[in-house]
Amino acid sequence: MNTSTTMSSTTEPKKLHIAVFPWLAFGHIIPFFEVAKHVARRGHKVSFISTPRNIQRLPKIPQHLTPLINLVQIPLPRVENLPENAEATMDVPYHIIPYLKIAHDGLEQGISNFLQTHKPDWIMHDFAPYWLPPIASSLGISRAHFSIFNASSLCFYGPSSPQGLDRYGVRTLPEQFTVPAEWIPFPSNMVLKSFEAKKLFDSMKQNASSVSDWFRVKSTVQGCQVYFIRSCREIEGEWLDLLQELQQKPVVPTGLMPPVVQAREDKEDWSRIYQWLDKQENGSVVYIALGSELNLIQEDFTELALGLELSGLPFFWVLRTPSWSGDSDSVKLPNGFEERTKGRGLVWTTWAPQTKILAHDSIGGFLTHCGWSSLIEALQYGRPLIMLPFLYDQGLIARFWDKKIGIEVPRNKEDGSFTRKWLAESLNLVVVDEEGKAYRDGAKEYSVLFQDKDLHDRYMDKCVEYMENHVHA
Repeated sequence: MNTSTTMSSTTEPKKLHIAVFPWLAFGHIIPFFEVAKHVARRGHKVSFISTPRNIQRLPKIPQHLTPLINLVQIPLPRVENLPENAEATMDVPYHIIPYLKIAHDGLEQGISNFLQTHKPDWIMHDFAPYWLPPIASSLGISRAHFSIFNASSLCFYGPSSPQGLDRYGVRTLPEQFTVPAEWIPFPSNMVLKSFEAKKLFDSMKQNASSVSDWFRVKSTVQGCQVYFIRSCREIEGEWLDLLQELQQKPVVPTGLMPPVVQAREDKEDWSRIYQWLDKQENGSVVYIALGSELNLIQEDFTELALGLELSGLPFFWVLRTPSWSGDSDSVKLPNGFEERTKGRGLVWTTWAPQTKILAHDSIGGFLTHCGWSSLIEALQYGRPLIMLPFLYDQGLIARFWDKKIGIEVPRNKEDGSFTRKWLAESLNLVVVDEEGKAYRDGAKEYSVLFQDKDLHDRYMDKCVEYMENHVHA
Protein backbone atom coordinates (compact mmCIF):
# COMPACT_ATOMS: atom_id res chain seq x y z
CA MET A 1 0.00 0.00 0.00
CA ASN A 2 1.47 3.33 -1.02
CA THR A 3 0.52 6.34 1.06
CA SER A 4 1.72 9.77 0.14
CA THR A 5 4.77 10.96 2.05
CA THR A 6 2.95 14.03 3.34
CA MET A 7 0.25 11.83 4.88
CA SER A 8 2.68 9.53 6.65
CA SER A 9 4.91 12.33 7.91
CA THR A 10 2.03 13.97 9.73
CA THR A 11 0.50 10.81 11.20
CA GLU A 12 3.53 8.60 11.81
CA PRO A 13 5.86 9.72 14.60
CA LYS A 14 9.49 9.93 13.54
CA LYS A 15 11.36 6.67 14.06
CA LEU A 16 13.75 7.25 16.92
CA HIS A 17 17.11 5.86 17.95
CA ILE A 18 17.10 5.12 21.69
CA ALA A 19 20.24 4.08 23.56
CA VAL A 20 19.80 2.02 26.73
CA PHE A 21 22.42 1.68 29.48
CA PRO A 22 21.57 -0.35 32.63
CA TRP A 23 23.64 -0.76 35.80
CA LEU A 24 25.83 -3.91 35.78
CA ALA A 25 23.38 -6.18 37.64
CA PHE A 26 21.06 -8.67 35.99
CA GLY A 27 18.18 -7.46 38.16
CA HIS A 28 18.60 -4.20 36.19
CA ILE A 29 19.84 -5.52 32.84
CA ILE A 30 16.82 -7.79 32.24
CA PRO A 31 14.10 -5.12 32.86
CA PHE A 32 16.07 -2.69 30.65
CA PHE A 33 16.23 -5.42 28.00
CA GLU A 34 12.42 -5.84 28.23
CA VAL A 35 12.03 -2.09 27.68
CA ALA A 36 14.41 -2.30 24.68
CA LYS A 37 12.28 -5.04 23.10
CA HIS A 38 9.10 -3.04 23.64
CA VAL A 39 10.63 0.07 22.06
CA ALA A 40 11.76 -2.04 19.08
CA ARG A 41 8.26 -3.52 18.71
CA ARG A 42 7.07 0.03 18.14
CA GLY A 43 9.48 0.30 15.21
CA HIS A 44 12.22 2.34 16.88
CA LYS A 45 15.91 1.50 16.75
CA VAL A 46 17.59 0.54 20.06
CA SER A 47 21.26 0.44 21.01
CA PHE A 48 21.59 -1.72 24.13
CA ILE A 49 24.88 -0.86 25.82
CA SER A 50 26.69 -3.10 28.29
CA THR A 51 29.95 -5.00 28.67
CA PRO A 52 30.90 -8.04 26.53
CA ARG A 53 30.21 -10.73 29.11
CA ASN A 54 26.84 -9.25 30.07
CA ILE A 55 25.82 -8.95 26.42
CA GLN A 56 26.75 -12.66 25.95
CA ARG A 57 24.51 -13.61 28.90
CA LEU A 58 21.39 -11.84 27.59
CA PRO A 59 18.39 -13.91 26.52
CA LYS A 60 17.96 -14.33 22.77
CA ILE A 61 16.36 -11.40 20.95
CA PRO A 62 13.15 -12.50 19.16
CA GLN A 63 14.05 -12.91 15.51
CA HIS A 64 11.67 -10.26 14.16
CA LEU A 65 13.29 -7.63 16.44
CA THR A 66 16.96 -8.40 15.67
CA PRO A 67 17.20 -5.78 12.87
CA LEU A 68 16.13 -3.07 15.32
CA ILE A 69 18.22 -3.96 18.40
CA ASN A 70 21.93 -3.31 18.23
CA LEU A 71 23.94 -4.86 21.08
CA VAL A 72 26.81 -2.50 21.89
CA GLN A 73 29.75 -3.97 23.81
CA ILE A 74 32.03 -1.58 25.68
CA PRO A 75 34.90 -3.41 27.42
CA LEU A 76 34.97 -3.02 31.19
CA PRO A 77 38.28 -1.49 32.36
CA ARG A 78 40.45 -3.63 34.61
CA VAL A 79 40.31 -2.44 38.22
CA GLU A 80 42.34 -3.49 41.24
CA ASN A 81 40.41 -5.91 43.56
CA LEU A 82 37.92 -6.76 40.81
CA PRO A 83 38.38 -10.36 39.61
CA GLU A 84 38.97 -10.92 35.91
CA ASN A 85 35.73 -11.61 34.00
CA ALA A 86 33.62 -10.04 36.77
CA GLU A 87 31.22 -7.79 34.88
CA ALA A 88 28.02 -8.00 36.93
CA THR A 89 27.08 -8.01 40.61
CA MET A 90 26.35 -11.74 40.46
CA ASP A 91 30.06 -12.32 39.69
CA VAL A 92 31.35 -10.81 42.95
CA PRO A 93 30.60 -10.87 46.68
CA TYR A 94 28.65 -7.91 48.08
CA HIS A 95 31.71 -6.13 49.52
CA ILE A 96 33.42 -6.07 46.09
CA ILE A 97 30.52 -4.23 44.38
CA PRO A 98 32.15 -0.77 45.01
CA TYR A 99 35.05 -1.90 42.78
CA LEU A 100 32.55 -2.88 40.09
CA LYS A 101 31.26 0.70 40.37
CA ILE A 102 34.79 2.04 39.76
CA ALA A 103 35.02 -0.14 36.63
CA HIS A 104 31.53 1.02 35.56
CA ASP A 105 32.63 4.65 35.89
CA GLY A 106 35.55 3.78 33.61
CA LEU A 107 32.98 3.17 30.83
CA GLU A 108 32.44 6.95 30.64
CA GLN A 109 34.82 7.50 27.73
CA GLY A 110 33.44 4.56 25.71
CA ILE A 111 29.84 5.72 26.24
CA SER A 112 30.78 9.31 25.44
CA ASN A 113 32.43 8.19 22.17
CA PHE A 114 29.37 6.09 21.27
CA LEU A 115 26.98 9.01 21.91
CA GLN A 116 29.14 11.43 19.92
CA THR A 117 29.40 9.06 16.97
CA HIS A 118 25.79 7.80 16.84
CA LYS A 119 23.84 10.76 18.30
CA PRO A 120 20.77 8.78 19.50
CA ASP A 121 17.60 10.78 20.17
CA TRP A 122 17.34 9.47 23.75
CA ILE A 123 19.51 7.72 26.28
CA MET A 124 17.70 5.68 28.90
CA HIS A 125 19.98 5.24 31.91
CA ASP A 126 20.06 3.81 35.42
CA PHE A 127 20.95 5.29 38.84
CA ALA A 128 24.72 4.72 38.64
CA PRO A 129 26.26 6.89 35.85
CA TYR A 130 26.27 10.26 37.63
CA TRP A 131 28.58 11.54 34.84
CA LEU A 132 26.19 10.73 31.98
CA PRO A 133 23.50 13.49 32.03
CA PRO A 134 25.96 16.37 31.36
CA ILE A 135 27.55 14.46 28.44
CA ALA A 136 24.17 13.63 26.86
CA SER A 137 22.87 17.14 27.49
CA SER A 138 25.89 18.75 25.78
CA LEU A 139 25.22 16.59 22.70
CA GLY A 140 21.51 17.51 22.61
CA ILE A 141 20.45 13.94 23.54
CA SER A 142 17.26 13.60 25.64
CA ARG A 143 17.60 11.72 28.94
CA ALA A 144 15.25 9.22 30.59
CA HIS A 145 16.01 7.69 33.99
CA PHE A 146 14.47 4.21 34.23
CA SER A 147 14.13 2.95 37.78
CA ILE A 148 13.55 -0.74 38.37
CA PHE A 149 12.57 0.18 41.96
CA ASN A 150 8.95 0.89 42.78
CA ALA A 151 7.49 4.28 43.66
CA SER A 152 6.80 3.62 47.36
CA SER A 153 10.45 2.69 48.02
CA LEU A 154 11.71 5.68 46.03
CA CYS A 155 9.40 8.03 47.97
CA PHE A 156 10.68 6.65 51.27
CA TYR A 157 14.29 7.44 50.28
CA GLY A 158 13.16 11.03 49.88
CA PRO A 159 13.48 13.92 47.47
CA SER A 160 16.59 14.52 45.40
CA SER A 161 15.31 17.74 43.79
CA PRO A 162 16.93 20.96 45.07
CA GLN A 163 13.50 22.21 46.27
CA GLY A 164 12.82 18.99 48.19
CA LEU A 165 16.27 18.94 49.74
CA ASP A 166 15.93 22.58 50.82
CA ARG A 167 12.61 21.81 52.42
CA TYR A 168 13.37 18.51 54.14
CA GLY A 169 17.15 18.27 54.30
CA VAL A 170 19.03 14.95 54.28
CA ARG A 171 18.65 12.27 56.96
CA THR A 172 21.97 11.99 58.77
CA LEU A 173 21.27 9.21 61.30
CA PRO A 174 20.19 5.58 60.79
CA GLU A 175 17.36 6.06 63.37
CA GLN A 176 15.69 8.58 61.05
CA PHE A 177 15.01 5.73 58.62
CA THR A 178 13.16 3.64 61.23
CA VAL A 179 10.23 6.10 61.49
CA PRO A 180 7.79 7.28 58.78
CA ALA A 181 9.25 10.04 56.58
CA GLU A 182 7.74 13.49 57.18
CA TRP A 183 7.13 14.07 53.45
CA ILE A 184 4.74 11.11 53.15
CA PRO A 185 1.33 12.76 53.68
CA PHE A 186 -0.74 9.56 54.09
CA PRO A 187 -0.53 6.66 56.58
CA SER A 188 2.09 4.08 55.61
CA ASN A 189 4.23 1.40 57.21
CA MET A 190 7.22 2.26 55.01
CA VAL A 191 10.00 2.18 57.60
CA LEU A 192 13.24 0.25 57.94
CA LYS A 193 14.18 -2.04 60.80
CA SER A 194 17.30 -1.04 62.75
CA PHE A 195 19.54 -3.62 61.05
CA GLU A 196 18.34 -2.52 57.58
CA ALA A 197 18.83 1.17 58.39
CA LYS A 198 22.42 0.53 59.50
CA LYS A 199 23.15 -1.39 56.29
CA LEU A 200 21.54 1.29 54.11
CA PHE A 201 23.49 3.97 55.92
CA ASP A 202 26.76 2.18 55.24
CA SER A 203 25.93 1.94 51.53
CA MET A 204 24.94 5.61 51.31
CA LYS A 205 28.28 6.72 52.67
CA GLN A 206 31.21 7.12 50.38
CA ASN A 207 32.50 3.70 49.35
CA ALA A 208 35.63 2.46 47.60
CA SER A 209 34.27 3.96 44.36
CA SER A 210 34.58 7.36 46.15
CA VAL A 211 31.04 8.22 45.02
CA SER A 212 28.10 7.42 47.30
CA ASP A 213 24.98 5.72 45.92
CA TRP A 214 23.01 8.72 47.20
CA PHE A 215 25.08 11.09 45.02
CA ARG A 216 24.63 8.78 42.02
CA VAL A 217 20.84 8.72 42.40
CA LYS A 218 20.60 12.46 43.04
CA SER A 219 22.70 13.28 39.96
CA THR A 220 20.93 10.91 37.57
CA VAL A 221 17.44 11.93 38.72
CA GLN A 222 18.21 15.66 38.62
CA GLY A 223 19.86 15.27 35.21
CA CYS A 224 16.98 13.44 33.47
CA GLN A 225 13.93 14.87 31.67
CA VAL A 226 11.56 12.02 32.53
CA TYR A 227 11.52 9.42 35.29
CA PHE A 228 10.22 6.01 34.16
CA ILE A 229 9.23 3.71 37.05
CA ARG A 230 8.51 -0.04 36.92
CA SER A 231 5.10 0.28 38.54
CA CYS A 232 1.45 0.97 37.76
CA ARG A 233 -1.27 3.26 39.10
CA GLU A 234 -3.46 0.34 40.16
CA ILE A 235 -0.91 -0.57 42.85
CA GLU A 236 0.85 2.69 43.64
CA GLY A 237 -1.21 5.60 42.29
CA GLU A 238 -0.72 7.88 45.31
CA TRP A 239 2.99 7.02 45.53
CA LEU A 240 3.57 7.82 41.85
CA ASP A 241 1.91 11.23 42.36
CA LEU A 242 4.01 11.87 45.47
CA LEU A 243 7.21 10.87 43.67
CA GLN A 244 6.53 13.40 40.93
CA GLU A 245 6.01 16.09 43.57
CA LEU A 246 9.18 15.13 45.48
CA GLN A 247 11.43 14.94 42.42
CA GLN A 248 9.91 17.75 40.36
CA LYS A 249 10.15 15.59 37.24
CA PRO A 250 7.48 13.98 35.04
CA VAL A 251 7.01 10.45 36.48
CA VAL A 252 5.72 7.92 33.94
CA PRO A 253 5.02 4.30 35.01
CA THR A 254 6.19 1.56 32.61
CA GLY A 255 3.73 -1.01 33.93
CA LEU A 256 5.06 -4.17 35.59
CA MET A 257 6.42 -5.90 32.48
CA PRO A 258 5.39 -9.38 33.71
CA PRO A 259 7.80 -11.91 32.20
CA VAL A 260 6.60 -14.35 29.58
CA VAL A 261 7.65 -17.94 30.26
CA GLN A 262 10.88 -18.26 28.29
CA ALA A 263 11.78 -21.36 26.38
CA ARG A 264 15.35 -22.18 27.35
CA GLU A 265 17.40 -24.96 25.92
CA ASP A 266 18.11 -26.79 29.21
CA LYS A 267 15.29 -29.21 28.40
CA GLU A 268 16.78 -32.05 30.40
CA ASP A 269 17.05 -29.96 33.57
CA TRP A 270 13.53 -28.65 33.19
CA SER A 271 12.08 -32.12 32.62
CA ARG A 272 13.71 -33.32 35.86
CA ILE A 273 12.26 -30.36 37.78
CA TYR A 274 8.91 -30.78 36.07
CA GLN A 275 8.69 -34.49 36.91
CA TRP A 276 9.45 -33.77 40.56
CA LEU A 277 6.87 -30.96 40.78
CA ASP A 278 4.27 -33.12 39.00
CA LYS A 279 4.47 -35.70 41.79
CA GLN A 280 3.54 -33.11 44.45
CA GLU A 281 0.02 -32.09 45.42
CA ASN A 282 -1.35 -28.83 44.05
CA GLY A 283 -0.49 -25.81 46.18
CA SER A 284 1.70 -27.80 48.59
CA VAL A 285 5.33 -26.94 47.66
CA VAL A 286 7.39 -24.06 49.03
CA TYR A 287 9.67 -22.59 46.38
CA ILE A 288 12.80 -20.96 47.84
CA ALA A 289 15.02 -18.54 45.90
CA LEU A 290 16.82 -15.63 47.50
CA GLY A 291 18.26 -13.83 44.47
CA SER A 292 21.64 -14.01 42.77
CA GLU A 293 23.38 -11.38 44.93
CA LEU A 294 22.69 -12.67 48.41
CA ASN A 295 25.46 -14.31 50.39
CA LEU A 296 23.94 -15.61 53.62
CA ILE A 297 26.09 -15.99 56.69
CA GLN A 298 26.36 -19.59 57.92
CA GLU A 299 24.13 -18.97 60.96
CA ASP A 300 21.20 -17.64 58.86
CA PHE A 301 21.73 -20.39 56.30
CA THR A 302 21.57 -23.10 59.00
CA GLU A 303 18.37 -21.65 60.51
CA LEU A 304 16.84 -21.44 57.04
CA ALA A 305 17.61 -25.10 56.29
CA LEU A 306 16.43 -26.34 59.69
CA GLY A 307 13.31 -24.15 59.47
CA LEU A 308 12.43 -25.80 56.16
CA GLU A 309 12.97 -29.21 57.73
CA LEU A 310 10.89 -28.30 60.78
CA SER A 311 8.00 -27.01 58.66
CA GLY A 312 7.32 -30.52 57.31
CA LEU A 313 6.36 -29.02 53.92
CA PRO A 314 7.60 -30.20 50.53
CA PHE A 315 10.13 -27.70 49.14
CA PHE A 316 12.13 -26.83 46.05
CA TRP A 317 15.21 -24.81 47.04
CA VAL A 318 17.32 -23.06 44.40
CA LEU A 319 20.76 -22.86 45.94
CA ARG A 320 23.29 -21.70 43.40
CA THR A 321 26.85 -21.44 44.61
CA PRO A 322 28.10 -18.04 43.46
CA SER A 323 30.69 -18.26 40.69
CA TRP A 324 33.25 -16.40 42.82
CA SER A 325 33.05 -18.48 45.99
CA GLY A 326 35.65 -21.09 46.85
CA ASP A 327 35.07 -23.95 49.27
CA SER A 328 36.36 -21.90 52.16
CA ASP A 329 33.72 -19.16 51.93
CA SER A 330 30.62 -21.03 50.78
CA VAL A 331 28.03 -21.98 53.35
CA LYS A 332 27.33 -25.62 54.27
CA LEU A 333 24.02 -27.41 54.68
CA PRO A 334 23.51 -28.88 58.17
CA ASN A 335 24.84 -32.44 58.54
CA GLY A 336 22.34 -35.01 57.33
CA PHE A 337 19.88 -32.37 56.04
CA GLU A 338 19.56 -33.80 52.54
CA GLU A 339 19.16 -37.39 53.78
CA ARG A 340 16.50 -36.37 56.32
CA THR A 341 14.47 -34.39 53.75
CA LYS A 342 15.00 -36.80 50.83
CA GLY A 343 11.83 -37.27 48.81
CA ARG A 344 10.16 -34.29 50.49
CA GLY A 345 12.55 -31.58 49.38
CA LEU A 346 14.81 -30.92 46.42
CA VAL A 347 17.94 -28.75 46.66
CA TRP A 348 18.76 -27.49 43.16
CA THR A 349 22.29 -26.13 42.66
CA THR A 350 22.30 -24.91 39.04
CA TRP A 351 20.26 -22.38 37.07
CA ALA A 352 16.51 -22.92 37.47
CA PRO A 353 13.71 -21.55 35.27
CA GLN A 354 12.01 -19.48 37.98
CA THR A 355 9.03 -18.29 35.93
CA LYS A 356 8.20 -21.84 34.81
CA ILE A 357 8.49 -23.14 38.37
CA LEU A 358 6.25 -20.41 39.81
CA ALA A 359 3.72 -21.15 37.05
CA HIS A 360 3.48 -24.81 38.16
CA ASP A 361 0.29 -25.70 40.07
CA SER A 362 2.18 -27.54 42.81
CA ILE A 363 3.67 -24.28 44.17
CA GLY A 364 1.86 -23.18 47.33
CA GLY A 365 4.18 -20.43 48.54
CA PHE A 366 7.35 -18.56 47.66
CA LEU A 367 10.06 -17.89 50.25
CA THR A 368 11.65 -14.80 48.73
CA HIS A 369 14.19 -12.04 49.37
CA CYS A 370 11.56 -9.60 47.99
CA GLY A 371 13.35 -8.42 44.89
CA TRP A 372 10.69 -6.54 42.88
CA SER A 373 11.22 -8.72 39.76
CA SER A 374 10.72 -11.92 41.79
CA LEU A 375 7.54 -10.52 43.36
CA ILE A 376 6.12 -9.66 39.95
CA GLU A 377 6.85 -13.21 38.73
CA ALA A 378 5.22 -14.78 41.79
CA LEU A 379 2.14 -12.59 41.90
CA GLN A 380 1.30 -13.02 38.23
CA TYR A 381 0.69 -16.68 39.18
CA GLY A 382 -1.04 -15.82 42.46
CA ARG A 383 1.63 -17.39 44.71
CA PRO A 384 1.53 -16.14 48.33
CA LEU A 385 4.82 -14.97 49.83
CA ILE A 386 6.93 -15.71 52.88
CA MET A 387 9.20 -12.68 52.91
CA LEU A 388 12.82 -12.66 54.07
CA PRO A 389 14.39 -9.39 52.83
CA PHE A 390 18.15 -8.74 53.13
CA LEU A 391 19.41 -5.96 50.84
CA TYR A 392 18.59 -2.64 49.17
CA ASP A 393 14.85 -1.85 48.96
CA GLN A 394 13.75 -5.41 49.82
CA GLY A 395 12.65 -4.54 53.39
CA LEU A 396 10.46 -1.72 52.09
CA ILE A 397 8.87 -4.02 49.49
CA ALA A 398 8.15 -6.53 52.27
CA ARG A 399 6.50 -3.80 54.42
CA PHE A 400 4.37 -2.71 51.46
CA TRP A 401 3.02 -6.23 50.82
CA ASP A 402 3.04 -7.63 54.38
CA LYS A 403 -0.39 -8.97 55.44
CA LYS A 404 -1.80 -8.48 51.91
CA ILE A 405 -0.39 -11.46 50.04
CA GLY A 406 1.77 -13.11 52.69
CA ILE A 407 3.87 -12.24 55.72
CA GLU A 408 7.36 -11.22 56.65
CA VAL A 409 9.32 -13.75 58.70
CA PRO A 410 9.77 -12.31 62.24
CA ARG A 411 13.35 -11.07 62.81
CA ASN A 412 15.49 -9.65 65.55
CA LYS A 413 15.24 -5.90 64.84
CA GLU A 414 18.83 -5.18 65.84
CA ASP A 415 20.76 -7.80 63.90
CA GLY A 416 18.19 -9.28 61.49
CA SER A 417 18.60 -12.83 62.77
CA PHE A 418 15.68 -15.28 62.78
CA THR A 419 15.06 -18.74 64.22
CA ARG A 420 14.09 -22.00 62.54
CA LYS A 421 10.87 -21.95 64.60
CA TRP A 422 9.84 -18.48 63.34
CA LEU A 423 10.56 -19.55 59.78
CA ALA A 424 8.68 -22.88 60.04
CA GLU A 425 5.64 -21.14 61.59
CA SER A 426 5.62 -18.48 58.85
CA LEU A 427 5.82 -21.12 56.11
CA ASN A 428 2.95 -23.15 57.54
CA LEU A 429 0.80 -20.07 58.13
CA VAL A 430 1.07 -18.90 54.52
CA VAL A 431 0.92 -22.28 52.76
CA VAL A 432 -1.45 -24.48 54.78
CA ASP A 433 -2.96 -22.96 57.94
CA GLU A 434 -6.58 -21.84 57.93
CA GLU A 435 -5.59 -18.37 59.26
CA GLY A 436 -3.32 -17.87 56.27
CA LYS A 437 -6.20 -18.28 53.79
CA ALA A 438 -6.55 -14.48 53.52
CA TYR A 439 -2.97 -14.28 52.17
CA ARG A 440 -3.55 -17.05 49.66
CA ASP A 441 -6.78 -15.38 48.51
CA GLY A 442 -5.05 -11.98 48.38
CA ALA A 443 -2.30 -13.33 46.13
CA LYS A 444 -4.92 -14.85 43.78
CA GLU A 445 -6.78 -11.54 43.60
CA TYR A 446 -3.61 -9.62 42.75
CA SER A 447 -2.68 -12.16 40.05
CA VAL A 448 -5.46 -10.76 37.83
CA LEU A 449 -3.74 -7.36 37.80
CA PHE A 450 -0.17 -8.69 37.61
CA GLN A 451 -0.80 -10.97 34.64
CA ASP A 452 -2.82 -8.43 32.63
CA LYS A 453 -0.33 -8.18 29.78
CA ASP A 454 -2.51 -5.80 27.75
CA LEU A 455 -2.69 -3.35 30.64
CA HIS A 456 1.09 -3.38 31.17
CA ASP A 457 1.76 -3.13 27.42
CA ARG A 458 -0.45 -0.01 27.31
CA TYR A 459 1.68 1.55 30.05
CA MET A 460 4.82 0.77 28.07
CA ASP A 461 3.23 2.23 24.93
CA LYS A 462 2.62 5.47 26.84
CA CYS A 463 6.34 5.59 27.76
CA VAL A 464 7.32 5.18 24.11
CA GLU A 465 4.77 7.86 23.14
CA TYR A 466 6.31 10.16 25.74
CA MET A 467 9.71 9.75 24.07
CA GLU A 468 8.18 10.25 20.60
CA ASN A 469 6.51 13.49 21.70
CA HIS A 470 9.32 14.98 23.79
CA VAL A 471 12.41 14.21 21.78
CA HIS A 472 15.09 16.93 22.18
CA ALA A 473 12.65 18.85 24.36
